[in-house]
Amino acid sequence: MKTMKAALFDLDGVVFDTEPQYTVFWGEQCREFHPEHPGLEHEIKGQTLVQIYDAWFDGALLPMRDVVTGRLNRYEQQMDYRYIDGFEQFVGRLRRDGVLTAVVTSSNQPKMQAVDRHHPEFRQMFDAILTSEDFARSKPAPDCYLEAARRFGVEPAECVVFEDSFNGLKSGRAAGMYVVGLATTNAAAAIRPLCDRVVADFTGLL
Repeated sequence: MKTMKAALFDLDGVVFDTEPQYTVFWGEQCREFHPEHPGLEHEIKGQTLVQIYDAWFDGALLPMRDVVTGRLNRYEQQMDYRYIDGFEQFVGRLRRDGVLTAVVTSSNQPKMQAVDRHHPEFRQMFDAILTSEDFARSKPAPDCYLEAARRFGVEPAECVVFEDSFNGLKSGRAAGMYVVGLATTNAAAAIRPLCDRVVADFTGLL
């Protein structure tokens, strides 16, 4: 990691401790629309909205996508965006050392506007912020991380990815980057095969 030129961070479960809040939201939606499938909110954890809709809100439930999207947008506006332990200090150290930093997330611009309201200092921590509007294929495809490397003018092998979800970890690995897995959303043993290193939070990297 000491030779890396760029550090690329997923957002939920990596920068912010928001995954438990999403579990609450999706638990409510899944109990309403898929009562036949208890615990579905845990199965879809880490998936993009498009992936969830394609798998679980198709056919007769297709008209409900707009309803759920509206609920999700309102929910995200009032979420608690608490930084993962040690993140602020860690990213500050990277920037002092001249490492380029970026957020690479499947979240959209309305979500990022909510983040800005909660944390006016947020954008100053990064040299770039890539959202779902910046790439065609979502994780686990490598497109988002490859686009971040392209913008920075660095090679994929010169980047380190910080991820928590299975799809995100697969994306970073498919991009040919060094992958650090945060055991904030899934157990360390479960994500270890997809990582070069596993940490509980950023305090282990300070």
